[in-house]
Amino acid sequence: MPRIWIDYLGVLLKIKKGTSARKCFDKALQALPITQHEEIWKLYIQWAKEFGVPDTAVRVFRRYMMIQPSQREEFVSYLESISQYEEAARQLAICVNDDHYVSPSGATRHQMWMRLCELCASHPDEVSHSLHVDAIIRSGIARFSDEVGRLWCRLADYYIRSGLFEKARDVYEEGIHTVITVRDFTTIFDSYSKFEESVLSAKMQQLQSDEEEDEDEEDEDEDLAAEVEMRLSRLEYLMEKRPILLNSVVLRQNPHNVHEWHKRAKLFKDDPQRALVTYMEAVRTVDPKTAHGRLSSLWIALAKFYERHDDMPNARTIMEKAVEVPLKNVEELAGVWCAWAEMELRHEEHEKALSVMQQAVTAPAASVQRRRSRAAEQGRGQADEGVSSVDRVHRSVKVWNLYLDLEESLGTVDTCRAAYDRAMDLKIITPLMTLNYANYLEENNFFEDSFRVYERAVVLFEFPHVKKIWLTYLDKFMARYEGTKIERLRDLFEQAVVKVPPEDAVEFYIKYAHAEEKYGLARHAMSVYDRATRLVPEARKLDMYRLYIKRVEHHYGITKTRPVYERAISELNDENSCDLCLEFADMERKLGEVDRARAVLQHGSQFADPRRDKERGYWRRWKEFEEAHGNEDTFRDMLRVKRSIETAFSQVNYMAAELLAAQTVSTVNTTSAMAETETEAQIESGQKRKFVAASGSVAVSTADDEEVSHKTQRCTNPDEIDIDDEGEEEGFGLAQREVPAAVFGSAAKAAVGQEQQGALDRFKNAGSVLAR
Repeated sequence: MPRIWIDYLGVLLKIKKGTSARKCFDKALQALPITQHEEIWKLYIQWAKEFGVPDTAVRVFRRYMMIQPSQREEFVSYLESISQYEEAARQLAICVNDDHYVSPSGATRHQMWMRLCELCASHPDEVSHSLHVDAIIRSGIARFSDEVGRLWCRLADYYIRSGLFEKARDVYEEGIHTVITVRDFTTIFDSYSKFEESVLSAKMQQLQSDEEEDEDEEDEDEDLAAEVEMRLSRLEYLMEKRPILLNSVVLRQNPHNVHEWHKRAKLFKDDPQRALVTYMEAVRTVDPKTAHGRLSSLWIALAKFYERHDDMPNARTIMEKAVEVPLKNVEELAGVWCAWAEMELRHEEHEKALSVMQQAVTAPAASVQRRRSRAAEQGRGQADEGVSSVDRVHRSVKVWNLYLDLEESLGTVDTCRAAYDRAMDLKIITPLMTLNYANYLEENNFFEDSFRVYERAVVLFEFPHVKKIWLTYLDKFMARYEGTKIERLRDLFEQAVVKVPPEDAVEFYIKYAHAEEKYGLARHAMSVYDRATRLVPEARKLDMYRLYIKRVEHHYGITKTRPVYERAISELNDENSCDLCLEFADMERKLGEVDRARAVLQHGSQFADPRRDKERGYWRRWKEFEEAHGNEDTFRDMLRVKRSIETAFSQVNYMAAELLAAQTVSTVNTTSAMAETETEAQIESGQKRKFVAASGSVAVSTADDEEVSHKTQRCTNPDEIDIDDEGEEEGFGLAQREVPAAVFGSAAKAAVGQEQQGALDRFKNAGSVLAR
């Protein structure tokens, strides 16, 4: 059935029979059931929009809205296309007022609201007769917070298009003073300034045209010129107050922003009355618990404002109110008390300043202390939790620092001592306060009392805070009594060095030793130096040993330094031991003990890697020593030791090279004396060896320990290395002593071979072979 009607309507639409088609559409809708109307309405709406008669289309759409209200957006779009904005706005208002309306095109309620506001603002003459545009746009402002600036501009634009310029200006002013975001403010202010510029430009053009056309109407021209001048002044005023308006926006967004209140007061620096009002409003508005910034700075700035204008009574009143404000932390409130005292000092009211600080350090009432104790007993953590900053400011270090300074300057000796003693009893005294207290007592000739202050301080504080106190205490005690109370001085030093950490021990031990040298016994001083070398950090041991050696030399002579050198070399690390061996050898050389110096150099050689010895020059200095004091044999011994040390260090770093050398040695045959010497060197570097740590000595041993032990017993000369003249094949065993026993002390002794042959004979044989 619908198919016949659709085909019939298609014929009528094709032959352009408008009235017949309209009547046919109506008959089809009357004849068909409502469930089949959708197909007819599609053609009907399409024909109505294309027919070209707006009134007919509007009537058709209205009928269609009765059955399909969800298609109202399509109706609104058609009404806008035919410039019937009043009806379009009315239909769009129905959409936005219907909470159950769902847009077929997917438009949100926000988008429909904005569309309605744009429509109303753009066509005020057509829309204002049927809709209350102002209420609609203000409803959108209240509903959509992210479009506030844009909607205020649309509302002002509505009044501008309506010719109500003063009303538009009021809207702009209202918007600027109500928005809470900088983005919305910028949008409104830019639109406002453009509006003022456009009005001013229009008035100036009108004035210019009137002057050209009609020169007789002078009164009208004067009025117009006055209006132009007024609008120009209004625009300048608007641009000048932009920073203030912007600051107001930020404060509306967060009225507890202390920094913005300071900025606002600076904007009124040329207007003291408004600056004062700003400060008063700030201290009334900002909540101490939610303040962003230091609220105390506002109170202090307000008091300084009165001070600058010579109104001290009001400044003191402000300070009295400020110290009763429960600020977020104690430091802020302490700053207020200190600022109050400093203000009194600037006006030379010293007694009032001292009275203010005495009030600041006064303990709170007993009820507050009971509440604090109850909170601690209930397990709330710290006893100060739940107690305001007003009740805790009397324990502020900042307040006590200023109070004690004022007591020293303005109070008596008794009041100053009482103040310091109370600070120590409350345990809020700092190391600096302690030093000041002791110096104050010393200046007033209370020497023993100052020493008692030091005694109390070293109990209160720990290292590193007590370090300065100990050093000052010891210096003052020695300066006061010198050597008259040496036992008491020793007790003080012993107390100090017992608790001192290793990193700070050097300074205390040196001071202790110097005191013993100056006032006590040299033997005690050397004992202190000896203890210091054992307890100082590893990085400072070398310097400590050098100082120890120097003082031993000063008191007992240079020969008494040998035990110190020996212990230092045995305890220090490789690098420091090597340096100390050079110094030890140089000392022995100056004494003429060449053999001792050579033995020391041989012992220290085990710490000096020839490949890394360019900076220190250990081997270079040994070479210079042998050239100056040795002979050919000692020089050869030096070269032999150098080769052994170099081999030992190479085994530690290059194990792969050592294995390759061991395989090569097994295939070498001894054919001549020169070849035998070369083979021995290869065997020395090729046998399996182990490197003893540098804290001991360098030892090279063969794998056959039993054979080495047997041949060591047969060796009669402890300073020789026995090498068998008869070369053997791969089974030849070679052993070398670590170092001569006279130099290194206990060391492994080894010898190899049937016949005993010393190193000297061995090198002579090799030299004769080379000569031949």
